[in-house]
Amino acid sequence: MAKQKYYVVWEGKKPGVYNTWADCKAQTDHYTGAKYKSYESKATAEEAYRAGWKGNWGSSAGGASKTKSAGSGRSAGMETSEEVDYDSVSVDVGTRGNPGPVEYKGVDTRTGEIIFSVGPISKGTNNLGEFLAIVHALAHLKKEGSTKTVYTDSVNAMKWLKQKKVATTLQRDNSTEEIWLMIDRAEQWLQTNTYSNKVLKWQTKQWGEIKADYGRK
Repeated sequence: MAKQKYYVVWEGKKPGVYNTWADCKAQTDHYTGAKYKSYESKATAEEAYRAGWKGNWGSSAGGASKTKSAGSGRSAGMETSEEVDYDSVSVDVGTRGNPGPVEYKGVDTRTGEIIFSVGPISKGTNNLGEFLAIVHALAHLKKEGSTKTVYTDSVNAMKWLKQKKVATTLQRDNSTEEIWLMIDRAEQWLQTNTYSNKVLKWQTKQWGEIKADYGRK
């Protein structure tokens, strides 16, 4: 059984401490500059809410608010940021079982507006869906001539993106034919295209759930 989480909304339609992600999302969706974060205990969440978002959201414990470069020990494609770039696209996947039916979407990080949505795909895995979502976002942004950042909360998908190839135990058979055709196309796109967009890890502990989250916690 999943642990109970508590959600602090510092900047939203109605700031406060909420017991469910659905309630938190209702206060932050389509709210420009929303600031929210999840906590493991109600006492910690209430203390963070009283303290305010500065030092708790979008920054390190020391209060720094700067982007870390790839030279800080992270390989290219594995960069992170301590401050949200709202002029970006966030992607996430929704699954019903793993493996199971998969869907994914990309949204405007600032507004939550859906930019693209795909699925459900009959059978796949969470990480494969994340990989497809990132490549879809990159292809979409390239077509638009945009250099916007792409956010994902999947480290594995970021690794596969760098390698331009997935590493999965999901078998190729009749039940997985649909997602494997999509994976083959995505890998081919990566091998024949270049892009300058940053693909960054969404810092869930600092910033709360990624804007494209399906709320299936």
